[in-house]
Amino acid sequence: MSLFVFCVILFSAALHAVWNAIVKGGSDTLLTTILVAASGAAVGIVCLPFLPPIAPAAWPYLAISGVLEIAYYTLVASAYRHADMSRAYPLMRGAPPLLVALVSSLALGMAISTAGWIGVALVSVGLLSLTLGGTGGNGRGMAFAMVNALVIASYTLVDGFGVRASGSPAAYTMWIFILTGVPLAAWALVTRRDFPAYARRNWHLGLAGGLGTLISYGLVLWAMTQAPIPLVAALRETSILFGTLIAALVLKERVTRTRIVAVLIIAAGAAVLKLA
Repeated sequence: MSLFVFCVILFSAALHAVWNAIVKGGSDTLLTTILVAASGAAVGIVCLPFLPPIAPAAWPYLAISGVLEIAYYTLVASAYRHADMSRAYPLMRGAPPLLVALVSSLALGMAISTAGWIGVALVSVGLLSLTLGGTGGNGRGMAFAMVNALVIASYTLVDGFGVRASGSPAAYTMWIFILTGVPLAAWALVTRRDFPAYARRNWHLGLAGGLGTLISYGLVLWAMTQAPIPLVAALRETSILFGTLIAALVLKERVTRTRIVAVLIIAAGAAVLKLA
């Protein structure tokens, strides 16, 4: 993995933590999440005509990814409605790297170096350790987070193959957000009469979050065309480093000593992945 790709993934991780903090800080986590997704879709609709079309082989991946992404956004909102970001976020982002690595290696036959496995293991252990100790999450919230970890691992693999088949990572990214944001916004308009008023009051949050999530995931998909999918997936989840900092300083959540140690483990894993 080159230094440039490594830095791009870390920047993506920081953006991901920011938009999650925007959702957690919203007065209605579900409607804020839908605003974020809808804003990403709006950007995609504007940009798509200026991008090369994707290859037909990528469409089955996009169809599956669209369904998984809708589930993902819904579960994000549900997890944050019942648990602190510093509890739910590590679990949602901590399990997927290990799941992706296991499936990629055992089921798909993708080779991973010893250093890569060590890096994946360190990042996963460190992220999952952040869920230990302290308060700020009930069983329901953590259950939503765990289910979402499975969803994240699934769409990471699907999009990893889809973007490689697309021939146009940027266009593939835009289509993901259109196929996700448009259905969610339509659902909110039909079922939530307060959505238009909420959108008028919080459009700036939706726009900031939408740009954050679109750029963040677009950069990750591009990185997956430059480096092994499991390593990119693991390194991207260092977003929890940024997320923990935001949760403590901005959202004023309590960060325990156990979580500080876990952050150091994650940093070590990121360093190993850089050398993989």
